[in-house]
Amino acid sequence: MLSAATVTTMLPVKDMARARRFYEGSLGLQPGGFRPDGKFVYAVGGSTLALFPKPEGTRADHTAISFRVADIGASIAQLERAGVVFEDYDFPDLKTVNHVCVLGSEKAAWFKDPEGNYLCLHEDLPSA
Repeated sequence: MLSAATVTTMLPVKDMARARRFYEGSLGLQPGGFRPDGKFVYAVGGSTLALFPKPEGTRADHTAISFRVADIGASIAQLERAGVVFEDYDFPDLKTVNHVCVLGSEKAAWFKDPEGNYLCLHEDLPSA
């Protein structure tokens, strides 16, 4: 029923100007503009990212958004040049090397937005 529907990811932000600087300046998303209800939107691939003001914010302690990229190493390098700081992990079931962890059929790397939400890059590995 919904397989052909587009998806909008909604992220609450305390500071819209700070969030926009990050999403536009650091991540390179193209601004779509404000909506009458106060949301600020970005077109991302075939999906939409909507930031909406929420004075108390709501920080996700899980991956809120994952961006699929063709080359995770090159994407990490480009984002680091823009000031993005990647997370590193050394847990029994999750270890990063150069910010990247292999998870089954994909590579992944995480970073946080200014609100503390976890964002992810992931690259699909070739099928065997």
